[in-house]
Amino acid sequence: MKFLCLSLILLIVLSSCSDDERKQFEYSGGSLTMALENEPSTYIPRDIRDYYSATVLNQIGEGLVGFDPATVKVVPKLAKEWSKSDDGKTYTFTLREDVYFHEHEAFVSKEDRLLTPDDVVKSFEMACTLDADGQEPYAYSMVFKSLLKGADEFLEGKAKKISGVTVDGNQIKMELAHEDHNFLNKMATVSAYIGSKKVMESGAETDVIGTGPFIYDTYKDGDEASLILTKNKDYYIQDEEGNALPYLDSLVFVFQSRKLEQLDMFESGKLDLIIGLPTSRITRMLEGRIQDFNSKPPKLVLANNPLLESHFYFFNMNDERFKDPLVRQAFNFAVDKETIGREILRNQYYDVGDYGVTPPISKALRGYDFSGVKEVGYAYDPEKARKLMAQAGYPNGEGFGSVSLRYNIDDTHSAVADEFAKQIFKVLGINVNIDGSSFEQLNDDGTNGQGDIFRTGWSGDYPSPETFLMNFYGKFVPDNSSDPSPINKSRYKNHLFDEFYTQATNAAKLSDQMKLFSKAEIELLKDPPIIPLWYTGDIEITQSYVRDFHFNAINYFNFTRVYLKEWTAEEYQEKHSAQN
Repeated sequence: MKFLCLSLILLIVLSSCSDDERKQFEYSGGSLTMALENEPSTYIPRDIRDYYSATVLNQIGEGLVGFDPATVKVVPKLAKEWSKSDDGKTYTFTLREDVYFHEHEAFVSKEDRLLTPDDVVKSFEMACTLDADGQEPYAYSMVFKSLLKGADEFLEGKAKKISGVTVDGNQIKMELAHEDHNFLNKMATVSAYIGSKKVMESGAETDVIGTGPFIYDTYKDGDEASLILTKNKDYYIQDEEGNALPYLDSLVFVFQSRKLEQLDMFESGKLDLIIGLPTSRITRMLEGRIQDFNSKPPKLVLANNPLLESHFYFFNMNDERFKDPLVRQAFNFAVDKETIGREILRNQYYDVGDYGVTPPISKALRGYDFSGVKEVGYAYDPEKARKLMAQAGYPNGEGFGSVSLRYNIDDTHSAVADEFAKQIFKVLGINVNIDGSSFEQLNDDGTNGQGDIFRTGWSGDYPSPETFLMNFYGKFVPDNSSDPSPINKSRYKNHLFDEFYTQATNAAKLSDQMKLFSKAEIELLKDPPIIPLWYTGDIEITQSYVRDFHFNAINYFNFTRVYLKEWTAEEYQEKHSAQN
């Protein structure tokens, strides 16, 4: 009996030691700090529809699959593998059996924290359940609606479970209503991340418990708000040498809306990387520190990264004036986007908005008809703009009244709003009242139609036109005009656009899908609910000691394999000689 007890104690000690003494990478440790312009608006995966929330939660939570930050290809995560049926309608995911949720009082032991199929099913059910305000979760609209069998019936309360989700041991089978070439991409987004059933049912879902490489640790409020994430010592993924991941001990997000402040923090060593430069300091930064970029090894590493990200204004289609397509076309022709790009953005963009809402990055969106889209786009033409307004019954803006432009305050968006107002008055004779607010307030006002014209930026969740065009799909507009419209904020309805969009999502071939999405965007621009302004091409700079960090076209950041190490001249020369 004594021997049995001693053996049990020894086993517990050895088990505890193995958790704390996992093999560590030589350069593990340290903390990395980056800035975001805005704080997350939510930490509930199924409700996330903004870049800031997604960037933070991408470090804390995970889905069955995820993105490789270097290639943006879909890779296994909580599911160690998957298979697809010949008809493309059924996916079978095999769950890992070594994944633990972060510690929380809802769990009574470490074994209680193990990921199970019940957690997956519960997460999908919550994604297909109306919220307290009776609104559809973003995950339902984006991933599951009219695609996953039984999802619609479950949301409507007509079924007690989602018929298209079944469990067999550690396998999750998902049956689709039709083949969808973007299904795995959608499953890799933050909207489809898996939460703990126990935490959800304990009413503590806002405690931010995930399975990811970092754990929500400390939030600091105030003028210098920040969030600290710490290393998940139970993280299931190891590197190729068997070393524990992540390498970093902590990850810090500083919330700072002013780019000038961000740059000052970066230059003083308080930030390890910066995404986008304040336009007033681009020349000084790039030319004034040329030696820091060109030295061997360099002190700073520069990337000029074209992104699947669009900046545009959208019209409130509930405004009677903007129901006339001639008016919306006139506003488009009245905007000199080249001037905005040159004078305000200081050429820090990928291209100006002469296309549509989908960024013209053919490398990422092969087969898309960008030339056809551009043919119906809007280059600056003040005479045509004035003629269209006259045809609409508002010569020189007479009788049109003023309009409000809602935007979130920061250096760039404030300057663009001011320039837009000047141009519209100069060309159309219409006063634009610019009304700045926080990002959160702008998002809320846009959702509820509190304004006439709204600024927004949209980052692609995955490499497909669908992730941009879905924002104008008529089925996302509520029947009651006074209800919130969180996805199709412009409340745009165009039966031809909807027809091509639906055909594209149901297309059997990817090439056909791209052609149909192109046709949908062409119809969108003929009857524009938006004013495309520019497509992002950020200048991004990292301190050179930040290793294995990848910028990509969808601005998906993953710090699991990032580590910090200064370069030696010998190491730098050896690496670059091998590459050449």
